[in-house]
Amino acid sequence: MDYLVFLLGCLAPAVSCYPSGQVAASCESLEPRHSGLPPQGHPAPFRITALRRKHNLGEEVTVDLQAPGSNAFVGFLLQARVSGGSDPVGSFRLTTNDAQLLNCSRKPNSAVSHTSASPKTSIQVIWTSGSSQEPIEFRAAFVRNYWTFWVDVVSPTLTLAERSTFSSTAAERRPTVKCRSPPESLLQSISSDDCGVTKVCFRHPSHCDPRVGAGCYFMSATMLSGRHTAVRYEMTGTSDGYIAFGFSDDLTMGNDDIYVCGKASDGLLRLQHAFSTGRERPLILPLGNISDVRTSMRDGVISCSFISFNPVSTLRNTAFNTSYHLMFAYGPSSNGQMGFHTSTLTSANKVHIAVPQMVTIAGWPHIIKAHGALMVMAWMSSGWLGMLVARYLRGVAKGHHVLGKQVWFLVHVAVMAVTVVSTATAFILPFIHARTWSGGVHPVLGCLLMALCLLQLTLALLRCGPHHALRFLFNCCHALLAAVMKVLAVAAIFTGLKLIDSTESQWLLKVMGGLLGWELLCYVVLDVNLKCKLPRSGDMTAPQLQYTSSFFPKGVVQGHPPRKQSERSLKKNREAAREYRKRRKVYVRDLEKRAEQLENENLALKEELKSWKICPEKVK
Repeated sequence: MDYLVFLLGCLAPAVSCYPSGQVAASCESLEPRHSGLPPQGHPAPFRITALRRKHNLGEEVTVDLQAPGSNAFVGFLLQARVSGGSDPVGSFRLTTNDAQLLNCSRKPNSAVSHTSASPKTSIQVIWTSGSSQEPIEFRAAFVRNYWTFWVDVVSPTLTLAERSTFSSTAAERRPTVKCRSPPESLLQSISSDDCGVTKVCFRHPSHCDPRVGAGCYFMSATMLSGRHTAVRYEMTGTSDGYIAFGFSDDLTMGNDDIYVCGKASDGLLRLQHAFSTGRERPLILPLGNISDVRTSMRDGVISCSFISFNPVSTLRNTAFNTSYHLMFAYGPSSNGQMGFHTSTLTSANKVHIAVPQMVTIAGWPHIIKAHGALMVMAWMSSGWLGMLVARYLRGVAKGHHVLGKQVWFLVHVAVMAVTVVSTATAFILPFIHARTWSGGVHPVLGCLLMALCLLQLTLALLRCGPHHALRFLFNCCHALLAAVMKVLAVAAIFTGLKLIDSTESQWLLKVMGGLLGWELLCYVVLDVNLKCKLPRSGDMTAPQLQYTSSFFPKGVVQGHPPRKQSERSLKKNREAAREYRKRRKVYVRDLEKRAEQLENENLALKEELKSWKICPEKVK
């Protein structure tokens, strides 16, 4: 019985809430009656947004309740109130079956609530204003579960549309929408002037000026005087799709408040407000309280500027007076849909947009630097040395063996083992850092290289003996795979350096190009030297011919590259090779019989000599 009472006590909170949304008793306080539990004290991860900033009397306004990211709410209660008041104003109209109308303060359809406890990420309703000319705020309560809920979540203020006559005070207090300037004036207005003096500037390369050069990616934020919540943003950069900047609590994408300026499906530039959820396409939000939007695209350079009254919201923080990491990204778009960004720039430290300063771009993480260093060491050092030893240095320490193996072979195996281990380690590090597929050419080249490394290692472990009839097949495949892997590695290194080299001169690519040129020169000189030292096929001794035939395909002599042959010639060469092997076997068998015969004759002579030494009188 005691267990039953305890179980009922645990289940009581779960059944005492209002999953049907009939919460008229909470109209005044907007607070759910969950057994006296207090609401959350931190900012709510949900938003109330009106699709317009101003309205006329009797005009309909679309209102959105949204849960950015992976959050969801199961219950809500929405009202429109005069700013600072407690009574609902206007009336609502539904556009979804997940909401229902309520009568609060005896006013019909003056509130909206949920109809079930199912998870919701977006609710849209239509509100019609009444006769009040005061500023309006939309207030709501959101319920995530029985123990977690927020009350008094407020939207930006909705004001009555300005008429032809109004006071100068009101005009100063309310944002105005200016006419768009022509592209030329917008391009000239975005510059690095006053960076660090009156505005926050974030640019790449450092010290570039968007008004002077087209290769400058630039973003600035200026707090407008007398308005502590109004910020003028500017951004410009070269792109064939979109440019974007955002605010983040950390150095990685996800839960970021961003603004995107890109091509719409009609080919015109549009400004969008969005919320980044990580590697997926950002969630598009209502533009909110934005004014003075100006856009232009000229010679592939996208430029946008606007004034925003929206607070910055990254779920963890929702305010103007909070510091964030700045992010700048650009990439392609298709039919108005954003594609994966081509590049991303992030500030090294958190930035307060109300404090004018020059923002420093964050460097690459140490784990990515280790990835690049291991790949360069593997394929521009140890891998290169292993190929040189196998091709050109077989004669070094000839006749000396260690552990029953030739010295050149042990050196080749050692340095190539270092190459494979370094490549495998470098391959794993980016996945540990990103934990997802990043896209682009560089990771594709890296995956192909890693697959060929494993294939090369498997073939080397399963190779046949040096004098096997099919040894030449292994030699050809081994050499071909090594050449393909070298090409892929060089391509991966160059594409990786292009991603991380942010300098105008691209000096990293130039240095790597010089190192690659030095390697090619070494290959050419050593190859010429090898061919000059090797004797002609007519001058080769039998052991040289035997070694050559074991390393190269039959009918191909080292120092003489094979020519293109017809099928008939190839058939003759194969028959000649079979005949040669057959005759060699017969010759070896004859030599063995002759050696055995000579050994028997030698034994007979020794016996006869012994008998003569025992019986010397026979000589007399």
